[in-house]
Amino acid sequence: MKLTTIDLTIIGLYFLLMIVIGLVMKNQAKKSKDNYLMGGKKLPWYMLGLSDASDMFDISGTMLLVSMAFLYGFKSVWIPWMWPVFNQVFLMVFLSKWLRRSNATTGAEWIGTRFGVTDKGVKQSHTVVVIFALMLCVGYMAYAFVGVGEFLEIFIPYETVKDTFPFLNAHLEQFPMNSSAYHTALIEAKNTTAQFYGVSICIVATFYSIVGGMHGIVLADFIKYMIMIICSLFVGAIAMQTLSESGIHLADRLPLGWDSPLFGKELGLDWNTILPEAGKKLESDGYKLFSAVVSMMFFSGVLKSLAGPAPNYDCQKILSTKSPEEASKMSGFISIILLPIRYFMVMGLCVLGIIYFKELTISHHADGINFESIMPAVINTYLPTGLVGLVLAGFLGAFMSNFSGTLNAGQAYLVNDIYLKSINPNADRKKIINVSYLSGTLMVVLGVGLGLLIKDVNMIFNIITAGLYGGFVCANVLKWYWWRFNANGYFWGMLAGIVASAIPPTLSVTGITNYFDGTRMLYFFPLFILIQFVACVLGSYAAPPTNKETLITFYKNVRPWGFWKPIHDEILATEPNLEKNKNFKINLFNVVLGIAGQILLTLLPMYFILSKWNALGIVLFLLAIIVFIMRKTWWQRLTDY
Repeated sequence: MKLTTIDLTIIGLYFLLMIVIGLVMKNQAKKSKDNYLMGGKKLPWYMLGLSDASDMFDISGTMLLVSMAFLYGFKSVWIPWMWPVFNQVFLMVFLSKWLRRSNATTGAEWIGTRFGVTDKGVKQSHTVVVIFALMLCVGYMAYAFVGVGEFLEIFIPYETVKDTFPFLNAHLEQFPMNSSAYHTALIEAKNTTAQFYGVSICIVATFYSIVGGMHGIVLADFIKYMIMIICSLFVGAIAMQTLSESGIHLADRLPLGWDSPLFGKELGLDWNTILPEAGKKLESDGYKLFSAVVSMMFFSGVLKSLAGPAPNYDCQKILSTKSPEEASKMSGFISIILLPIRYFMVMGLCVLGIIYFKELTISHHADGINFESIMPAVINTYLPTGLVGLVLAGFLGAFMSNFSGTLNAGQAYLVNDIYLKSINPNADRKKIINVSYLSGTLMVVLGVGLGLLIKDVNMIFNIITAGLYGGFVCANVLKWYWWRFNANGYFWGMLAGIVASAIPPTLSVTGITNYFDGTRMLYFFPLFILIQFVACVLGSYAAPPTNKETLITFYKNVRPWGFWKPIHDEILATEPNLEKNKNFKINLFNVVLGIAGQILLTLLPMYFILSKWNALGIVLFLLAIIVFIMRKTWWQRLTDY
């Protein structure tokens, strides 16, 4: 274990600061429900953007990105499209404005602005959104929990704490030393140690987020992100210096094409003669037909992005902004502040991992090397004293940001959409705050409970992207763009999507199918969409259209483009000067530019750290062109619908 007194002191001071923030912000958060859950809608867009970026700069995701960069090189910039990372571009260009104009508190509450409160299926639609949102929040919390446990177990391994916490090795005493049963029990003990760390950190995150509310979360996220910026710059600089002084040519240790984002029909990376374990991992990941996989990720990503934000912390931050224009600014700011900083660290850790791979203490799964452990192994072994503590504090803060932001979103659904809507609509401020505390505790128990059942970060990542998001898409696309889509169609579409997309992951977790082998889950997506679409259309025509008053109010407030002609014509009868939203083409143009800009922002630190100055110059030139164009086509037109 490399942690020194200085490192531990830095980490301890950081945790103390988070607790102080929770206590200081307690009185501010208790002023009202909106103050607690949404910061009173008075927080500036750049602070909310930093907070949202902080939520996304998490341990689990960064471990995945470092392993992907190691294995896939510059081609790894395309793999996050599975999430999809470019959903922030759609939000920036138009969807954040549309969502914020609803003035709702949660995504489920938004249902009332689109479908009203009396039509057939409204109650069921509200219920299914709440259930989906809570499932998603619990899934994200489990994802964060699993990642932080794996991360900390590298720095404070089982061997160093087994005597301090005897319950961690209770099962080992039953088996003879060096027996196969003993080794199996030892692996289980190490997993238990990781889970123990996860539970411990969750307690601290729970305290400041439940007590401090949105104000506490945003302030803590801001402090953490400043730390992560410093850490990223130091890690990247160390990687560049090490690479320069070592005299090592990375090309000698990497497959041909690793340092290029371009690809053909196939992936074209041959690790077999360099690192056979990496070759096996690429084969099992299923990215050989890379162009087909990227195309499928793009197709699913566009539909997921058109659906708007999932009902999690991202949605909550958008609804917490001061105005629709600030909501768009916030979403655009996230990519600018997140991608270059995060990938400066990702690429720095990746380069150090390549240089020192043979010397690293990397954990193993039953299937071979756990490439996700490269990141903590590099930090633990090759970063200097003090910086290790700062990086750990930053990443533990990253965990707490992701965890607390998701927790806050889950609380909002439990309080607004269950307690105040169905149990006690007339609750006073004190009762609402107390229920918020209780609901936060419940969310933590559920998230940690699921995390205890999941074996690794990649599995929970796949469950969220393929299982939960797979059931979210179709109903949430149609709700924005088709006037005839009603609450009944929304309910049946969501229900069919959730059930259909949950079956393969459930069977996979239980070992019945191999749904998560490689990219197999991507090819189920069109089937999920077809099932949802049929359910949406049949459900919509099985009930009358949403009442005209609700549709007119929604259309006038949100001003979407799409298939709204009957409603637009209805309004023209009384308001002949109403203009149609004609921004579809310019929005599409800005989306294309925004996605290209995201890729360039990702490549920027990668080329910089490898000192590829010609390629870096091209990236900067293209970015300058995109910024110049979007200043006119997006920034100066923020008030246009």
